[in-house]
Amino acid sequence: MILTRVLQFLISCLGIFSLVWAFSDPRFRDAEGFLNGRFCLPLAVGLGLITLAWGVTGRLKRFAFWFALALVGQAVALQMIEAGQLIRYQHYKPFGRLLTETHPLLLVYLILQTALVVTGIRTHWSKMRTWLRGTFNRWQLLGIGIALFLAGASVQREIPFYLSDLFFAAFVQTLSLGNIVLMVWAFPDEMLAGLKEKIRRLFGATGKESSIDLSQADAGKPKALERFAGFAAIWVIVLAAVLNVFSYERHPHVPDEVVYLYHARFLAEGVITLAAPPVPDAFDIYLMEVKDDRWYPSTHPGWPAILSLGVRLGVPWLVNPLLAGLNVLLIYYLLWELYDRRTARVGVFLLCISPWYIFMAMNFMTHTFTLTGALVATVAIIQARKTGKARWGWLAGLMVGVVSLTRPLEGMVLAGLLGLWAIGVGGRRLKVTTIVALVLGTILVGATILPYNKLLTGSQTVFPLNAYIDKHYGPGRNDFGFGPNRGLDWGLQPFPGHSPLGAIINANLNIFSLNIELFGWSTGSLLLILLVVFAGMKHRSDYLMISVIVSIFGAHIFYWFSGGPDFGARYWYLMLVPCIALAVRGIWFIERAFESGSVGSADQSARLMVAVLSLCIFTLVNFFPWRAIDKYHHYLRMRPDIPHLAKDYGFGKSLVLIRGDWHPDYESAAAYNSLDLHSNAPVYAWDRNPEVRAKLLSAYSDRQVWIVDGPSLTRGGFKVSEGPLSARILLAQELGVR
Repeated sequence: MILTRVLQFLISCLGIFSLVWAFSDPRFRDAEGFLNGRFCLPLAVGLGLITLAWGVTGRLKRFAFWFALALVGQAVALQMIEAGQLIRYQHYKPFGRLLTETHPLLLVYLILQTALVVTGIRTHWSKMRTWLRGTFNRWQLLGIGIALFLAGASVQREIPFYLSDLFFAAFVQTLSLGNIVLMVWAFPDEMLAGLKEKIRRLFGATGKESSIDLSQADAGKPKALERFAGFAAIWVIVLAAVLNVFSYERHPHVPDEVVYLYHARFLAEGVITLAAPPVPDAFDIYLMEVKDDRWYPSTHPGWPAILSLGVRLGVPWLVNPLLAGLNVLLIYYLLWELYDRRTARVGVFLLCISPWYIFMAMNFMTHTFTLTGALVATVAIIQARKTGKARWGWLAGLMVGVVSLTRPLEGMVLAGLLGLWAIGVGGRRLKVTTIVALVLGTILVGATILPYNKLLTGSQTVFPLNAYIDKHYGPGRNDFGFGPNRGLDWGLQPFPGHSPLGAIINANLNIFSLNIELFGWSTGSLLLILLVVFAGMKHRSDYLMISVIVSIFGAHIFYWFSGGPDFGARYWYLMLVPCIALAVRGIWFIERAFESGSVGSADQSARLMVAVLSLCIFTLVNFFPWRAIDKYHHYLRMRPDIPHLAKDYGFGKSLVLIRGDWHPDYESAAAYNSLDLHSNAPVYAWDRNPEVRAKLLSAYSDRQVWIVDGPSLTRGGFKVSEGPLSARILLAQELGVR
């Protein structure tokens, strides 16, 4: 006993040392002192050792061992991935570089983990094989395996690198799954009954109680929002807001976000257009258009209108976190209505640890608000069906219209799905008055885009976005459908133009992103969903969820861009709720298989929730900090340095010339320009070329001039290289040189 206590103390000390080391060693920080992605490994090691020390003296010592092994194993695997701040899909390093560039201790750990897992699986293989044969058909296991294998890596242009990535990812997922199986197998039998009761109190009935007809499971019970949902909403708001402050630094990082904030500021000021900048080429911002001496954003107005509320209050960075919290409550209600209370609780729990959901709530993009509109519309249809009151049809229609003003393609899909549901496809038909209200509400709001288009483009049917792309990139580049002229020739576009093969590659990229970002699980996030698709007994609502997934997938086949690696499969974001629901149904499927009697007592089903909860802990400990630090801090090299420089140097009423690339250098600075480019505030302009500089110095001849080098030049933050200078003297020098 004394030796065990001594061992516990030593392991605890090692764990604490690892945590202190993680925060204190400069090797885990970048040149500016901010934590880097390598920090996540000693963090996981420290927490793993503390967990092992906690369990070493009791009945949970074997469980604690496998738990710590899996926790550190995921952290080790993440260190072998190339992701980073640039716009690219993450990949494991090719085998050659994996062996030469990876620290030997990481490879040793991976080999050791593999040996331990293989040895453990061989010990239990006979029982596992019996259970698998009794639960699945061979074709089901084959289908699940192939789908998970193909989702493990994104396509690369170099086929050998892609195959290397594919097989290594499959190895890591399989190793992690085996580790998780051994972990839950090691959980003591005598503790299962107590654990099952705790899970029951937290989430609701388990096992055979949850396998009854879900449509009757909570019949007659009020679908009131409970403290569970309220706490979940608060968690999401706080986590997303904290990430926005510390990882995202309350600064736009994607070019779209810059223009959304500009658009929101326009609307907050009550204007749609402004006078063109004095030197338009020096104030070039992606999706900001200059036409007939007017300056305006070409983005759709729905999301900027909501974001403008945050602009008015001075907290635009808080809008998406608040909307995400509201969405939690709506999703809780929706899942309870379509399934049961327990499904709603577990679904919301999974939502709270979904990196896809939380990081999307952290940003300034449109997708969280689009989800809000879709959820309100769907809940309104449910209420219309329950009450028969047309006012719910009006609300549903108004929200479909709002979604169409935000993301027109998603608005079209939502209108189609809710329209079919309203007339009786997949549910009871609504009253005629409610259907009419749904249609009229959609038209009433959606049609407001027609005068808006007319004002900006001269045609009611031409969106400002398409007009902008036609003008700057070529006619038809943003059109829907296949064709040789589709796309903007970005590096992420599979081929020039858009074709069925390009659509397949785009689908692969998004499926891969789902498998990574949905839950951040080392086993692959799609595992539980695939269980339902290939083998689960499907409830009626499962087919509704699958229909949403198929509709979103089908609509985006005909669009040339996948959405890129920014924030997961963002063009498929309306798949989020169906994916969550089907993942929960996958849990219920395995629970029923456990409780069939083939693996012992009914209490064995508690092991599954041990696995789910453990994977969620791994996501919070490993994936969240790794993604927040390695990718989204200074993502795309966008940085919020300009306000700090303005304060430190006292820019005041000056002209600040930003040297460097259009993105990230100028767009990072442009986010802090006043809408009035002749106000007493600093004016940040792009030092594009000598001709543009001369025009700027002439237009702002009464101002002092500062010259600032951007990140593409400094390979770090913005730096003042010259100033203050006289605009007149500098102009004379420029003209003299020329």
